Amino acid sequence: MNVDLLVTNIGDLCRMGEGTGPQRGPEQGDVSSIQDAALAIHDGTVRFAGPRAEGLAAAGTPARVIDVGGRTVLPGWVDAHTHLLFAGTREDEFALRVAGVGYEEIAAQGGGIHSSVRRFRETGDDALLASAGRNLDLALSLGTTTIEVKSGYGLSTPEELRALRLIKTLQATHAVDIVPTFLGAHEIPSEWRDNRAGYVRAITHDMLPVIAREHLAEYCDVFCERGVFTPDESRNILETAQSLGLKLKIHADEFGDTGGGRLAASLGVTSADHLHGSEKDLIPALAQAGVVAVLLPGTAFFLGLSRQAPARAMIDAGVPVAVATDLNPGSSMSQSMPLMTTLACVNLRLSPEEALVAGTVNGAAALDRAERVGRLRPGFRADFQVLDLPSHRLLPYHYGVSHVRAVFRAGRQVWGPEFS
Repeated sequence: MNVDLLVTNIGDLCRMGEGTGPQRGPEQGDVSSIQDAALAIHDGTVRFAGPRAEGLAAAGTPARVIDVGGRTVLPGWVDAHTHLLFAGTREDEFALRVAGVGYEEIAAQGGGIHSSVRRFRETGDDALLASAGRNLDLALSLGTTTIEVKSGYGLSTPEELRALRLIKTLQATHAVDIVPTFLGAHEIPSEWRDNRAGYVRAITHDMLPVIAREHLAEYCDVFCERGVFTPDESRNILETAQSLGLKLKIHADEFGDTGGGRLAASLGVTSADHLHGSEKDLIPALAQAGVVAVLLPGTAFFLGLSRQAPARAMIDAGVPVAVATDLNPGSSMSQSMPLMTTLACVNLRLSPEEALVAGTVNGAAALDRAERVGRLRPGFRADFQVLDLPSHRLLPYHYGVSHVRAVFRAGRQVWGPEFS
């Protein structure tokens, strides 16, 4: 067996379940953890993941050997929902929310997304790229190796195209693997408030054809929620995007059961995200449609929402559940996937193992990448993190600090001090 890199003396190796699709139902909790393990890599791909003695015998004379000293090795996080390309922060709104002013009330007063749109339009490319780069650097340092990045703070044809072209620049220059999503339907911009239909037409007739022609985005997303885009408007946008070759996502039922989750099931989107306000009778339709539920426990926590997504009922019904950060300047200012796993355990009642699968395998499924990332199995890309922990079960438990010793993408170390 040809081996470029052999990672040995792994105290706890989480390979995740076998196969190439999402893990659902009882499989959601299968991390296939083994102790005293080794990981063999060639050309950026896992060739062996198993007991150390077998790995040493099979690897022959690898080009490089790393002894991780009994640490835990986990697949790199796959953060399937972020808005990390933004200008400025909104800490003043955080103070208002703490004082009792609601998110929707702040938005109605010109804050929220509208505030970020104004700042984005006023900020040059270099400053936006620098800010996004810092966000990506911090995500990487916390173990994230694949991340979705949405547009959505431009909300005009030239500004949305600018955002997606900046994301393309980030794709080419940063170590984290970036999945671009078009979210021109993030809000009705102020200048279109009296002509909602006109803005929807701008998305479907002006923005989407250019995005599809220039391959600027892999997904199209819509914020289907009261006060934002209706289910009918969302369907129009998503069906147009699908006809042009884009895959589909949807922000659904963040503040209540307003039809987004049901639209997600009827369209068979790749993922429905948020779902804090979804009713349980929606769950069988999501399961039947094969939709990945991307739950955002950091958003519910940061906004102080009284309702949590019905995660346990989803898992029991066979819906693959992912968790993501929802990194954005207003409702979830965090790059920490480890924190999201803790919140998933405490507030959504996932087991530690279910939460780890939600942040790796099922995050990959929410980005249509579960056949190549999210697992440490032969044939998968060698994206992994080395943790200063003897067991994976300590990760959601010991929260609020980073345990990451090193991060590798495609078998190459991209964060942390080099192993001697």
